[in-house]
Amino acid sequence: MDLSLSDEQEQLVEAFRAFLAKESPPSLVRDAEARGGFDRDLWDAAGALGGPGMGVDPGAGGAGAGLLDLELVAERFGAALAPVPVVEAWVSARVLADAGAAGSTLLEQVLAERPLVATLALHAARDGVARLVPAGAVAPVVIGLDDDDLVAVDDPTPEPHAVHNLGGAPVADRSLRAGARAVLAQGEDARARHQRAVDEWRVLTAGVLVGLAGAALELGVEYAKQRHQFGVPIGSFQALAHRLADVATAVDGAQLLAREAAWAADEGEPDAVALARMAFLFAARTAQDTTAAALHVHGGYGFTLEYDVQLYLRRAKAWPLALGDPRRGALELADVLFGPAEGA
Repeated sequence: MDLSLSDEQEQLVEAFRAFLAKESPPSLVRDAEARGGFDRDLWDAAGALGGPGMGVDPGAGGAGAGLLDLELVAERFGAALAPVPVVEAWVSARVLADAGAAGSTLLEQVLAERPLVATLALHAARDGVARLVPAGAVAPVVIGLDDDDLVAVDDPTPEPHAVHNLGGAPVADRSLRAGARAVLAQGEDARARHQRAVDEWRVLTAGVLVGLAGAALELGVEYAKQRHQFGVPIGSFQALAHRLADVATAVDGAQLLAREAAWAADEGEPDAVALARMAFLFAARTAQDTTAAALHVHGGYGFTLEYDVQLYLRRAKAWPLALGDPRRGALELADVLFGPAEGA
């Protein structure tokens, strides 16, 4: 396994770094949060760089990027806190492409010049309603598991039940039986495809959280250099320096694990499912620990809305919860590694 980046991957990362530095400053993140957590202009601009079709096979109209390529770009979107659902869009487009003719009509709209927003319901619907759907408040198209069917529902005028959340994301409950409904798969095949999509979401969201943590760490380190007490930078105090060093090490580890999980999925490795779950859980914990450390470096200022570090802390806490209680995720990982507990 060689996870060193190729020249093309380096160029890809740099292109999105420059794009997001210009198009998604903290002021845009704040404005978008006040408007529901989504910026349409940024979405359209990202679409011009490849958008939802980046991870779709060229034969289906996409750019053919692998999951590792998408993970690298996800890190940049996480670092910028970009208010667009790129992870959900990438995963949804891949599901539609894999469905062949059943998903072709919607795929064309998702890959259009002004791409339609599509998202993935992470949990199976109950009585036809998918709960806590990421981007469910802004996406006309929702892909989800409804009983034994994997469906794509296109509702141009949805009436979602938006869920207020700490991270300012457009999360909502959505019906999988309202609007135009296409069945993409049925039975065991439907469940397998949905699970694969959720695991891809785990890997790419791990990348987003790694990028978020890295950017928050940079804020904390920079403040520690500039802030002086007793005539010296506070970064020279051992207690603070050691904590920043600890979280910096964790961020590096989370990045390596997320990239390994993406590589394993691309290569069809037998431990890909376990790695996806490990990467997500570790990235979520690392993002929370790192943003908390960066905020506390700022002292009381870190808790005020005027400082950007609180934007990172709130999202680090909120975004992973779209998948539910992380303690349950840890138990599910144990089942993957060691098999279900006896009697479970």
